[in-house]
Amino acid sequence: MLRPYRGNIFLGNLLNCQMLCPYIFYIPHPSLSPIFPMKLLRIIFALLVAFVVTIAPMSPAWAFCGFYVAKADTKLYNKASQVAIARQGDRTVLTMANDYQGNVKDFALVIPVPVVLKKEQVKVGDPGILERLDAFSAPRLVEYFDENPCNSYTRSEDSAQVPRAAAPARGVGRANEQRLGVTIEARFTVGEYDILILSAKESDGLQTWLTQNGYKIPNGAKELLQPYIKQKMKFFVAKVNLTEFEKTGFQSLRPLMMAFESRKFMLPIRLGMVNAQSEQDLIVYMLTSEGQVELANYRTVKVPSDVEIPVYVKSEFGEFYKSMFKTAYDRADRRVAFMEYAWDMSSCDPCSAEPLTPAELKKAGVFWLDQPASSSPGFRRRPPQNNGVFITRLHVRYTRDKFPEDLVFQQTSNRGQFQGRYVLRHPFKGEATCQAGEQYRRELPKRLEREAQTLAKLTGWNIQDIRKKTDIGQTGTTPWWRSVFP
Repeated sequence: MLRPYRGNIFLGNLLNCQMLCPYIFYIPHPSLSPIFPMKLLRIIFALLVAFVVTIAPMSPAWAFCGFYVAKADTKLYNKASQVAIARQGDRTVLTMANDYQGNVKDFALVIPVPVVLKKEQVKVGDPGILERLDAFSAPRLVEYFDENPCNSYTRSEDSAQVPRAAAPARGVGRANEQRLGVTIEARFTVGEYDILILSAKESDGLQTWLTQNGYKIPNGAKELLQPYIKQKMKFFVAKVNLTEFEKTGFQSLRPLMMAFESRKFMLPIRLGMVNAQSEQDLIVYMLTSEGQVELANYRTVKVPSDVEIPVYVKSEFGEFYKSMFKTAYDRADRRVAFMEYAWDMSSCDPCSAEPLTPAELKKAGVFWLDQPASSSPGFRRRPPQNNGVFITRLHVRYTRDKFPEDLVFQQTSNRGQFQGRYVLRHPFKGEATCQAGEQYRRELPKRLEREAQTLAKLTGWNIQDIRKKTDIGQTGTTPWWRSVFP
């Protein structure tokens, strides 16, 4: 993908990227003295450097020697909950996207939270921010095009490895709350949401109170509420205020954001399993000032990446990624979190979307960009000298039997960059009459077979079906008629 580089970075790509970048020649005129060309060459080189330094920020350059062509974003999944967590020290800003489908008057949300939240700690977020985070961090497909093997340079092998709250029912009041062991710690409206912060002494009382006050609590919630009560957690309860919702002009519910301080770095997922009919997909965008974020109570593994796969997958990338993810998920006994992306937010390579701007990062909950490095309690290490934001994308597919505990996270100082990246390598289709060209033609069927085998291993797809789509027959050659009947 094309994107601007600055100064000597552009120059470095110009000098090193042989496959896609132009060469520069200087041819002296015969009448010039042998000394003048060297002076002229120095002047030209100085002007070239000045041109690169001053003009390059406005000019496109290859971010790497290849093209970004597709991404595996959350649109691949029928239901994929998205959560963004901005975390530094003990401070957290949590953003939750609502994938609720149905009449908004029936919407209700119950989330365990570690502290009593005040109105000023809750706001309605921008739905576009989660879309931006998704687009930026999604696994991506890139493609390369083989050059003429008869060209004088040698291809680098590394280049491809690459509603409103119901009024209490008549007869249900403060005395009833006390009888049930439920306390309303706070009550307020934010945007289109009416919000209560509750504490409870036991799950039976909490479930009864919620039911009496018009909240539809599914069967089985009681046993899942009890562990949070034992941990003395509070309950963030939200319904839609229909009058306020109509004022917004939005057709769907906007994300809810909350800011709080707690040593607990976790995400409650068990209550979400009560309504679950099948496996749940959860995408978590972790924004920190340090490095990668992993799960502390489950394994975190990297999604398979940097592999060459057959070119035809370009038109089936969504199906490929879903199959590949399921295969990896099953092989890991369905009890791991997959890291799909880890990168410094100030850059990307290749870019499936431009990095978020400081203003966008602030909308995503990043609060430390304008703060001194040591202003957050519990934060000891100084953030690196860049925009101070590192993103980790974790993909968790969970069921109640495989994920009996809530997700507990841990920050690391590892700033190693990783992305789910899948490579298409288009063969050279022109004439190549040299010895290197003949060798290229002999080796090509072996490469196509390796790509087919890789695809079969990653996805579990039938190898014979793959070979047919890649034109690999018994002889390992491409049919002669493919050039006119593509």
